Amino acid sequence: MLQTTEFALLRRVAVEQAERRAPSLVAGVVRGQDLLWTGARGAVDGATPTVDTQYRIGSITKTFIAVLVMRLRDEGRLDLNDALDKHVGGTSFGHLTVAQLLSHTGGLTSESPGAWWERAPGDDWAALKDSMSGEQALHRAGERFHYSNVGYGALGQLIAELRGADWQSALGEEVLAPLGMTRTDPHPVAPHAQGWAVHPYADVLLPEPAPHAGAMAPAGQLWSTITDLARWLRFLAGDTGDVLHPDTVAEMRAPAAVEDGDAWTSGYGLGLQTFRDSGRRLTGHGGSMPGFLASVVVDPATTTGSVVLTNSTAGVGVSTLGVDLLKLVDDYEPALPAEWLPQESVDPGLLALTGEWFWGPTPFVLRLLPDGWLDLRPTAGGGRASRFRPTGAGTWVGLDGYYAGETLRLHHHADGAPSHLDLATFVFTRTPYDPAAPIPGGLDLGTWPIH
Repeated sequence: MLQTTEFALLRRVAVEQAERRAPSLVAGVVRGQDLLWTGARGAVDGATPTVDTQYRIGSITKTFIAVLVMRLRDEGRLDLNDALDKHVGGTSFGHLTVAQLLSHTGGLTSESPGAWWERAPGDDWAALKDSMSGEQALHRAGERFHYSNVGYGALGQLIAELRGADWQSALGEEVLAPLGMTRTDPHPVAPHAQGWAVHPYADVLLPEPAPHAGAMAPAGQLWSTITDLARWLRFLAGDTGDVLHPDTVAEMRAPAAVEDGDAWTSGYGLGLQTFRDSGRRLTGHGGSMPGFLASVVVDPATTTGSVVLTNSTAGVGVSTLGVDLLKLVDDYEPALPAEWLPQESVDPGLLALTGEWFWGPTPFVLRLLPDGWLDLRPTAGGGRASRFRPTGAGTWVGLDGYYAGETLRLHHHADGAPSHLDLATFVFTRTPYDPAAPIPGGLDLGTWPIH
């Protein structure tokens, strides 16, 4: 990148580390396939930390758990509307759905009963399950967003039940190895940072423990590096390899709940946090464990993202810093749009469908996208616009907007010519209220001389 951009990034990191008294802080910026920039301040074992230095990443672990659950969904092993009881029995909250646990909308308490789980050796699943009672259901299921670490402990057990192996083994085999993430582990592997608590009124440090969290480990156990998390940012932006279909990751990014009400700057999807900032739609996750803070955030539209890792219990604004780094790169060196290229070949039948269609008297435009996808939207102004992915001969499924999940069907006349489109019972025709199409309610042709 330009020297001015790199200096602006390094200065932002240096100010954060100095003013917030971080023992060490390391950051990286990605775009597309590239780790564009890294910077570090402070020291780990007397040396500047590198892109290979492990830090504990706390709740970023939840994003990996969510991917394992979504893989099970895509394989048909579970449905997101399944009650937990269908797969993991004996809990006091077995009525909650998998989707509610993923999106923190089940109403469960945030922390497990007993000792502060982040600083204490964790119990096994049986002990955690027995410690939970109906009193830990704080809100009606689906009523509101309420962050729950316990819910992710249950999801870790769900993965173990359906895979027949612990979630760490499933993660290594199904996600980390295919993505080449060789430095993401449930326990620290040198070189790694020691976690510290910084005294609030003196420049001295207290070491923090890092025990295994047991059944709560799916909520925040993992350690990782700038290099590995740069690959994870690419994954969250859509470069998913063979681990998940990009559409599934897009589904995970969509907000299932809003955290801050009418302001809607922060929400939560299926295991991913989502943010709105200055017209950008960002996704990622923050993490904190005693001695550590972490942040990953990416703009899927530009694939620009950032990773921030530090070994301080509190006080370092890693989430704000991460967004600032991303914005600096996009402001100083905005991403160029991908080159437009003509399609090499198209289906003549699909090409013939493009152009103007009418829903009643309202004109829409149908455009042909690559791979036989369609885009249908009003000719002017806002309205019900969606993209559609082909699902069979003459059928497409909506991917976004009002028609997400709905089926678009093409109907033909007896001679084989296109007749009309049927979209969730709405009939689209080539002319307004075409009398040759099955318009519900019929047409009074005496009052509208269509032909």
